[in-house]
Amino acid sequence: MIKLTTHPTDSPLTCQSKWWGQPDMPEELDYPHVTVTDEDGESYEDPLTFICQLRCEELAPFDVEGLLPHVGMLYFFAALDYFLGDLETPAYPGMGQWQPRFFRVLYAPDCSQLHTHRTLYPDGRPANLPAEAITFSATSTPGEGIRLLGRPYLEEVCEQMPDMISLLQIDEDDRWQLTFHDSGMLNFLISPEHLLAHQWQQSVCYLHSF
Repeated sequence: MIKLTTHPTDSPLTCQSKWWGQPDMPEELDYPHVTVTDEDGESYEDPLTFICQLRCEELAPFDVEGLLPHVGMLYFFAALDYFLGDLETPAYPGMGQWQPRFFRVLYAPDCSQLHTHRTLYPDGRPANLPAEAITFSATSTPGEGIRLLGRPYLEEVCEQMPDMISLLQIDEDDRWQLTFHDSGMLNFLISPEHLLAHQWQQSVCYLHSF
């Protein structure tokens, strides 16, 4: 199990591991969107929130079981606008297991040709929170906070999704005004078989809140 600790920074962290910010992706990977319908019945493509990108060679020293690739970049996206304070967004995934259109796990095996994908508001401001640096550390027990691998911290999630590994656990954080209703957590989950085969498209996303 790997614990992630984030730190504010003035660096854009281009092509490095980072939380929030703008993703650095190869041209063959498209920035993921979700199709939503507004109150007027109009449908449009809404970009998913970029959560983080993780350079796999930085994870390798802590991945003692060899579950993750040890080269390349792993990316996580989800429809987090509502949980970051945009209560009017039509892209609200709800509680429990999310539909696949509301999240995405992507992987690039080569980090040598990456390009920054920028999402902007109509006035030109970045649509993402400022990038934060990530420190990785080993831990042996489930807990609160941001974590990779292992069991989910919340027993209710373990009961609903038995035998699944928590690929990424995201906890609430006042600094980002990120709340999952009342004391909730979001887990990207994957079966051991799909994880070992690096079949990221088989991931599921589960939100539990008290």
